[in-house]
Amino acid sequence: MGIERFIDLRSDTVTVPTPQMREAMATAAVGDDVYGEDPTVNELEARSAELMGKEAGLFLPSGTMANQVAILAHTDRGDEVIVDSESHIFYYELAAPAVAGGVQLHPVPALHSPTALDRLTAAIRPQSLLFPRTKLICLENTHNRLGGTVTPPTVMEAIYTTAHDHGLVVHLDGARIFNAAVYLGLPAREIARWSDSVMFCLSKGLAAPVGSVLTGSRSFIDRARKYRKLLGGGMRQAGILAAAGLVALETMIDRLSEDHANAKHLAEGLAKIAGIKLDLNTVQTNIVICDIEKTGLNPDEFISGLKANGVLANSFGGNLIRFIAHKDVKRADIEQALEVIRSVVARKTR
Repeated sequence: MGIERFIDLRSDTVTVPTPQMREAMATAAVGDDVYGEDPTVNELEARSAELMGKEAGLFLPSGTMANQVAILAHTDRGDEVIVDSESHIFYYELAAPAVAGGVQLHPVPALHSPTALDRLTAAIRPQSLLFPRTKLICLENTHNRLGGTVTPPTVMEAIYTTAHDHGLVVHLDGARIFNAAVYLGLPAREIARWSDSVMFCLSKGLAAPVGSVLTGSRSFIDRARKYRKLLGGGMRQAGILAAAGLVALETMIDRLSEDHANAKHLAEGLAKIAGIKLDLNTVQTNIVICDIEKTGLNPDEFISGLKANGVLANSFGGNLIRFIAHKDVKRADIEQALEVIRSVVARKTR
């Protein structure tokens, strides 16, 4: 007899829409969004801009497309974009800035650190016939590869001020900005204010089925809208999708604290298992990254052992494993997952 239900801790992208979202999708008013005539998309974009403290918003199919549209709208071909060396844009977006935008990424280690300003300043190119023009800095909050950690607004303010002092603009990959806001106990706009544009995902912890929203000044969004069309992101009667996003913004933000608590509980349990190493201080939101080297299991063995017992997780490079808590994983699931992990590790060490 097979496993009836997996406890899926691979990502918060696996969340499924709520009944309220499905009902809203079924009854959404729609029009042609490329013509600007979809009332539900227009409402989502306006609501998103309000939440981020920006003038306008743009609904896109994915966070990656939203980031790339932002880079295209902020830069010209041959420009250089400063990013964190562990950022999603640098790691997971297939060199799209070079492929689609003709711009070069300049990775800076620990860009989100309070001590990064000297490294950031050194990375900004002086004017020269020999150098590309530094035009844009991209930040990420929360930071996926750093374990869902939150960059404090004071650090973002310092980077934003430095950028503007040098005539640069700042884009925020805020895929999980609401997780950061819940962790800090602040409205998301208090994080977004230290960026010229910000995108956030509806389809991760907020559990909508599809979509991200890019926000910024009205003139910026006008440029971005053109690049969305260029990349194939004009979705016509997209109100069916936007309706779920509106429900997500109304009903799913405050409950993110439950995911954070479940992630912390998982991390505390993992820390007690012999051979598993992690830094509890980095478990701030819904992501847990641990090192399994001392268990004697390699990542493939570890993940396959979990899967055989109904738990899904992702390898994260080297000996690292990543778990992500989300709305479809309850506290009882976390307890069960910990029991499975204990059992898999114990069988290896017998």
